[in-house]
Amino acid sequence: MTARPGALVISLDFEIHWGVRELTPPAGGYSPNLLGVREAIPRMLDLFREFDIAATWATVGFLFARSRDEIRRFEPALKPCYADPMLSAYAEPLGENECGDPYHYAPSLIARIRETPRQEIATHTFAHYYCLEPGQTVETFRADLRAALALARSQGIEIASIVFPGNQHNTAYDHVLVEEGITCYRGTQQLWMYSTSRLVGQTLGRRAARLLDSFVNFGWDHTIGWRDVWRGPLANVQASFFLRPTRPALWRRPLRVLQFRRIAPTIVRAAETGRIVHLWWHPHNFGRYVDANIDQLRRLLDVYADCRRRYGFESLSMIEVAARARTLG
Repeated sequence: MTARPGALVISLDFEIHWGVRELTPPAGGYSPNLLGVREAIPRMLDLFREFDIAATWATVGFLFARSRDEIRRFEPALKPCYADPMLSAYAEPLGENECGDPYHYAPSLIARIRETPRQEIATHTFAHYYCLEPGQTVETFRADLRAALALARSQGIEIASIVFPGNQHNTAYDHVLVEEGITCYRGTQQLWMYSTSRLVGQTLGRRAARLLDSFVNFGWDHTIGWRDVWRGPLANVQASFFLRPTRPALWRRPLRVLQFRRIAPTIVRAAETGRIVHLWWHPHNFGRYVDANIDQLRRLLDVYADCRRRYGFESLSMIEVAARARTLG
């Protein structure tokens, strides 16, 4: 066993329709995935409880609201004026509450997350805020973040971690995070295809390279050292792999095998060397073909459980990793 055990980190970008609203209407072809989170999230939580898994749920602020009136009460007066108005979530038509509009509200699911041991609620901003897109400013970012934290706090939830929509980390806004009590974020890998960029920078070449990296080992190390996390005044719990969804079709089986063979050895290597490996996905990725996706996750958690027995490997939330890394100085 290494001097400091390694850790598996899992984070989820909990958005439902807010994360894909500029790409598809709620009742469009992606609707089964969006509605499927109502089954997928409880089943993920059951699996996390079974394996004693800590996870960080980066949740869009709108999802906390119990009604349209509550959204209006907490939304900031100062809003981003994106050059592309489609990026603004404030024009999205809303139902009255979760019962009538399961695409845009999720207080019952947040309650299920809170009832499950070792789950961290983080923010994914209030209105799925893009920190690098033209038209937004540091002032509108602060207003958005304050709204997200205030709505969560009104329900007794204190938030200390953030995952940026589109992974758009704007370093010029780091002081705002610190001033508002955020101490931890999920950064991207230091590889060209993962680097932070505007939406227009997410070219076909970048997306193709990320896709290949999910299935083929090009020799890059996707684990993170403990001393690479805390840079002060923020902890960067860097992502390792996006867990791509699967389906039961026969032609998908080779891809499932390739992804497992890509991720599982990295989990083992992190355990052997006392490093961190960080998996992430969106709950709506599991919303269709839930059985196949839960089975895929179970197989990876079996690898984690074996590493826990053999090496003392741990499961930690983002904020738990940040707290431990901070003690290293």
